[in-house]
Amino acid sequence: MTQNNQIYMDNASTTQVDQRVLLAMKPFWDEVYANPSNIYSMGLKAKDAIENSRSRIAKFLNAKSNEIIFTSGGSESNNLAIFGVLSKVKKGRIITLAIEHPSVLKPIEALKKQGFEVIKIKPETNGVVNSEDIKKYLNSNTVLVSIMYANNEIGTIQPIAKIGKIIKKFRNSKHPSPNSQLPLFHSDACQATQYLGMDVDKLGVDLLTINGSKIHAPKGIGVLYVRSGVVLDPQILGGSQERGLRAGTENVMGVIGLSKAIDLIKSDNSKLCGIRNYIINELLKIPRSQLNGCRTKRLPNNINVSFANVEGESLVLYLDKKNIFVSTGSACSSQSLEPSHVVSAIKNSEVAHSSLRITLSRYNTISEAKIVIKEIKKAVEELRKVSENE
Repeated sequence: MTQNNQIYMDNASTTQVDQRVLLAMKPFWDEVYANPSNIYSMGLKAKDAIENSRSRIAKFLNAKSNEIIFTSGGSESNNLAIFGVLSKVKKGRIITLAIEHPSVLKPIEALKKQGFEVIKIKPETNGVVNSEDIKKYLNSNTVLVSIMYANNEIGTIQPIAKIGKIIKKFRNSKHPSPNSQLPLFHSDACQATQYLGMDVDKLGVDLLTINGSKIHAPKGIGVLYVRSGVVLDPQILGGSQERGLRAGTENVMGVIGLSKAIDLIKSDNSKLCGIRNYIINELLKIPRSQLNGCRTKRLPNNINVSFANVEGESLVLYLDKKNIFVSTGSACSSQSLEPSHVVSAIKNSEVAHSSLRITLSRYNTISEAKIVIKEIKKAVEELRKVSENE
């Protein structure tokens, strides 16, 4: 949305909170503000609101209410899923992608130091994993498979339902793992929630991560779906909230905001695909530019393009001066000088250093896209001149 001549296109990082979400949250700031663990009437109203929200979110996922655990966001949900499962197991093989979000990769790296075997699969050059590669690495020691539904940097959509079927077939094969429940299948669906099918049975997942700040809900609220029968160790100890899996007074306002945002999800895909394709086509007219990620198996709001001889960070700062807000990649890695591990995995570090990520939302328009394209073309030309003269 353009505000004060500003154009915001960094929605994979965080989204603007929908005004209808803010309105739904307001009573829980200044009217029903009691702790939901209390047994008096105001506390019970807060508790009822949480449980109503839990029920609506469960319906959205085709899940049961008691399978919905509220967290502080995507990173906590991913950590709870990974550490929660594997603190019970102690050893075994973990399969993941080299392009996962840091909140998946870093916990898995920590477990590797504790003795777990870690298989990081590189996707194809288009950013999509070959599901047969997952199948190839499944063995009787595999305890967890964690594959993101859609990538936060290059927008590629992974074949989660197909992988889910492969894992289920492996469990039921004549060479099952020692525990028939293993390997468990987790997917980080933070970027997918707004745009893709989220039926957990069709996806075949045991654990699924959602982040409110990616779907026009407030920051600081998320969900971990935990299939019935999956046992987790809590990672935050204290009270008995969230079935004992997540101690601490519930973020009532966040829960209400998240459920309202989920209620408001509707298909903007056709509109966004049109704007996305227009931006991609125009940017690829720039000499020595290339698209990162698959052209078709891609989120409708994601554009990631690299421009040779242009530093991505310089391009972001140039556009910032024009009140255009985009990024080079994951906000969780923005303090690092290292090139994007995602683009590096499918291309190389030089391409990664020159990448620009543009991510749309329901508020962006074709007129904004035209302005952004015009300014990027000017910026690339000017920055290349500077680079050539150095």
